Amino acid sequence: MKRHSFLLSHRIQPMAPIELTMAQTFEVERLKRDIEAQSDPAALRELAKDLLKAWFSEKALTNQAIQAQIKC
Repeated sequence: MKRHSFLLSHRIQPMAPIELTMAQTFEVERLKRDIEAQSDPAALRELAKDLLKAWFSEKALTNQAIQAQIKC
């Protein structure tokens, strides 16, 4: 399926788990409940787009930080 090929090609690579703070853990759980309660497909699509943008922004920032560290 073409739709799923993007997700399969961008799987998160296994790495050491990153510990979330207690506050982050609670926030994640709250947001997961909000997502589960959402029944509007358009709202879920927008959320998915926002999450993709945030994910790739985080990847870009991480790469920039790594490159800056390598240059030091």
